[in-house]
Amino acid sequence: MALNPSNAAAAPRNAGPGWGYGFLRRADRVLPARLFDLLLGLGTWVAVATMPAQRRHSRDYLALIFGRPAALHEVWRHFFTFARMFLLRLRLAEGRPHGCRAMPGCEEFIALMASGRPALLGTFHMGNSDLLGFFLRQFDRHIYMVRLRVGNSPDTDHLAARFAPWVTFLWITEPGSLLFALKEAAQSGGSIALKCDRPEHTAKLEPFEFLGARRLFPFTIYHLALLFQRPVAFCVSVPGGEGESLVYGSPVFEPDNEPKAANLARARDHFQGVLARVETLLRANPFLWFNFTPLNPAVAPSAPAASPPC
Repeated sequence: MALNPSNAAAAPRNAGPGWGYGFLRRADRVLPARLFDLLLGLGTWVAVATMPAQRRHSRDYLALIFGRPAALHEVWRHFFTFARMFLLRLRLAEGRPHGCRAMPGCEEFIALMASGRPALLGTFHMGNSDLLGFFLRQFDRHIYMVRLRVGNSPDTDHLAARFAPWVTFLWITEPGSLLFALKEAAQSGGSIALKCDRPEHTAKLEPFEFLGARRLFPFTIYHLALLFQRPVAFCVSVPGGEGESLVYGSPVFEPDNEPKAANLARARDHFQGVLARVETLLRANPFLWFNFTPLNPAVAPSAPAASPPC
């Protein structure tokens, strides 16, 4: 996950210097916890000062969810919350222990995972959702994760190596082969995981109620569900206690033999329910939304679905 995702015209890279990951890992190993936290906080102020686009997008999002202008220290806290999650990813890539605890309401999701049925799994750039592989691997199933490849992401490389028996990455920066890769993944019996919040890099957008407006979200996961006849479930994760993530799973959407229009109508209701749950979690802790990009575009109440060029 990048603070500064780029389009295909520019080489996608995570924000920050190329040596930053190695420095964080070494400092985390050798410095006392309090001194390291102070260093991380100071580094976060540097990021806030030197990343004007991300700072602006953070302020816009926070102002919307707070219903008032966001203070600079709140923007810092938004950045710092992301930095803490990213640091946790680095630690887990090195093999440090971490627990995931399913919360009430996960019963359908867990039953689907335990069944062994291949599925389409949706999530969002929020909280500890990048760490869901730690939760899903207990079900002993292979997951194909659709991700944006960036040029300086050693944390992803380390996690990919560690989770090789359970996880295969499918890169959306290789669109010519992505559909074939998705087809092969579905035919292999594996489950496919997609993030469904950022409007770029998607073939289908539809409007849904979110944060006080109808906003365009990727809807491709449901079209894939009808194409491959796979159930859809969403899962998000937020920080819990020390060394723990809390996991929230959605009810399961099952495509059936009804006409496509009827299936898509049920899919829209399903996704709207998922977004309502996400918004509830964000209103409890607004700093967990890790899209330092423009908010999903708002559309008029009567606006139809949008399908940008592939």
